[in-house]
Amino acid sequence: MEKSKVYFSDFRTPAGGDGLPTKLKKLIKKAGISDIEMDGRFVAIKMHFGELGNVSFLRPNFAKAVVDVVKELGGKPFLTDCNTMYPGFRKNALEHLYCAWENGFTPLSAGCPIIIADGLKGTDDIEVPVKGGEYVKNAKIGRAIMDADVFISLTHFKGHELTGFGGTIKNIGMGCGSRAGKTEQHSSSKPEINPGLCRGCRRCQRECANGGLEFDAASRKMTVNYDNCVGCGRCLGACNFDAIEFSQENAPQLLNRRMAEYAKAVVDGRPQFHISLIVDVSPNCDCHSENDAPILPDIGMFASFDPLALDQACVDACQACKPLPNSQISDNLNTAGFTDHHDHFRNSRPETEWQSCLEHSEKIGLGSRSYELIKI
Repeated sequence: MEKSKVYFSDFRTPAGGDGLPTKLKKLIKKAGISDIEMDGRFVAIKMHFGELGNVSFLRPNFAKAVVDVVKELGGKPFLTDCNTMYPGFRKNALEHLYCAWENGFTPLSAGCPIIIADGLKGTDDIEVPVKGGEYVKNAKIGRAIMDADVFISLTHFKGHELTGFGGTIKNIGMGCGSRAGKTEQHSSSKPEINPGLCRGCRRCQRECANGGLEFDAASRKMTVNYDNCVGCGRCLGACNFDAIEFSQENAPQLLNRRMAEYAKAVVDGRPQFHISLIVDVSPNCDCHSENDAPILPDIGMFASFDPLALDQACVDACQACKPLPNSQISDNLNTAGFTDHHDHFRNSRPETEWQSCLEHSEKIGLGSRSYELIKI
């Protein structure tokens, strides 16, 4: 079987040379984006606009570089994302758009409209069959994404508090799910709270949109209401004291596999192209209203027609680097009794696991983990 091609360019730009947006344009053209028929077609460019307070998301300049190329090819591009399950500034389309604008994404800066794909309240979705799906038969995807003729993903590759890393498959699978779709992907994950570690700060409760956390005033400890909890996992990332953990050991694997099946539903049967930038590698998702220091150095820009090969190439590039000092990884490695997993993402978040996502993606035919890296 022929290896998938993944194209790569680093972030070096000598004085007087091309800026990074121009370099990105050259990369995606070399990778073959011009082979996609775009003339007169609607082109969805899926990306993350960042939560307010977070500054590690991709800059609008990168989005505009992709938009400019799509326009050159005659396409009608729009930037898009779906609403979130949890409280914040992206849980409905109005707040989501204000958040995007405040973070610098406007029609002027990006060169195209911004559309929240699952509508005002996150309910405008469409059920899409998952061919070969083992965990999801019909994925609930934001309607505007499925209405597009061409699909492009533009991903900020980073760490993640639930899936180990957030790459192309997560950007597509979790990101394109409507609020109901995100709930379905997370639904097997149920947290437990260790009362000995809980400080009663209630920060986790502020992240819960479903009444899944209840504060016991007598003990001053948080408890889980399992009837209401949807297992979104935001409470896990909100706790500073490691008091919250998954109640099912296989929950991360199920999340990863469902996410892969959602990604397959999005891309099956239509032209697709994928871009991933390893820059500002925060340990947690851009959904956080803050971002910790990078855990890994800036590496470069990657592009491919194969989303799985792209994620695999990004993982390999990250694992080949040394972690940065004064980061979550270095803190963990310097902690007495910490087990070195020889895996940067697990060393950053030991409770996570990412291999199952890539393994299942290959099993269901999303792409190939075997790739040829072509340096530009």
